[in-house]
Amino acid sequence: MTQTAVKKARIRSIDAMRGLVMLIMLIDHTRERFFLHQYVNDPMDVQQTDPMLFWTRMAAHLCAPTFVFLTGLSAWLYAHPASGYRSPAGFLAKRGLFLIFLEVVVLTGLWFVLANTIYLQVIWAIGLTMLVLALLCRLPYPVLLALGLLITLGHNALTPIQFAPGEWGYGIWTILHDRGYLWQSEMISFKVSYPLLPWIGVILLGYCAGPLFARSADAQWRQCWLLNMGLGCLGVLLILRGMNLYGETLDWQMQGDWVRTLMDFFNYTKYPPSLDFLLLTLGIMFLTLRVLERCPRLQGSKVEQVLVDFGSAPMFFYLLHLYLLMGLYYLAVAIWGTNQGAFFGVDHIAWVWLITLVMAAVTWWPTRSFSRYKHASTQPWIKYL
Repeated sequence: MTQTAVKKARIRSIDAMRGLVMLIMLIDHTRERFFLHQYVNDPMDVQQTDPMLFWTRMAAHLCAPTFVFLTGLSAWLYAHPASGYRSPAGFLAKRGLFLIFLEVVVLTGLWFVLANTIYLQVIWAIGLTMLVLALLCRLPYPVLLALGLLITLGHNALTPIQFAPGEWGYGIWTILHDRGYLWQSEMISFKVSYPLLPWIGVILLGYCAGPLFARSADAQWRQCWLLNMGLGCLGVLLILRGMNLYGETLDWQMQGDWVRTLMDFFNYTKYPPSLDFLLLTLGIMFLTLRVLERCPRLQGSKVEQVLVDFGSAPMFFYLLHLYLLMGLYYLAVAIWGTNQGAFFGVDHIAWVWLITLVMAAVTWWPTRSFSRYKHASTQPWIKYL
């Protein structure tokens, strides 16, 4: 493979990885619109949750870690263009503030469950991690790597630390580690759904992984690292989780059958993401990145192109699919009413997958068109989408 081909495959593999998790995210958001009457906890109740619903929800766990890790990786690529190093601090700060604004102002109405509550979710968390990386990116590379590993591996040890509402450390700890209400009043409340601290570790690790995708990096060397990191994460997970040593609040136990036992083994905490959660998802991400770059059947295929199309305009697709899902939901309510208590919902999780396929087909062309327009445009504002 020529150096030009290696570069093209490398960049396309990143976009394809992002596109893959965008489509998985679409499944989960469709579930939240049309299957919310089958509510799942965090972690999920393996005795009450149907296995098909459990694994559908589990697949979505891959999304947030991949988004955050690739955000850090993209920041490193921005800082190391062909012309030489440039500081990513301004790039990160402006986009981080834009994402926080987007979460609070634009996305709020899409996720209202309580009429006066603003939920600070994944876009908020990514925005804040970008601001943190903007502050830390000037530190030496070994320091960033050590800090990323320390936070990612060690934050579960902080679980016993808790603050009650009204105590001096409650606000900062709610932002960093324990999800809860940051502010409550009769007029408006703010609830942190994505505590920040573990995601800081993930974005730092993503930034430190940047040299693997440098223009001068050998493809086989990179693929070897991706394989070793993926297998390493999953190997450590099997040891820690298998022996209930560390990394998850609730130990797994033998259940009544092998299906429920397997569900319990992979039943991890997402808010905040436990170490086991991150080992599983990042391990799968590393291996998938390697497959997307290395598999000859994917290179230049229609499947790869569709994934790249979705992954090269992620914010546009994110906004587009959320508003389309909201419109589709309220159209269904107008036609059929609320058939599942306070919700309109479908009867089986298979309908969620079918709606997802239709949504993917409907959103592919506008997402592809916007991606091409964005990359051809010289207008600075368009890059934020």
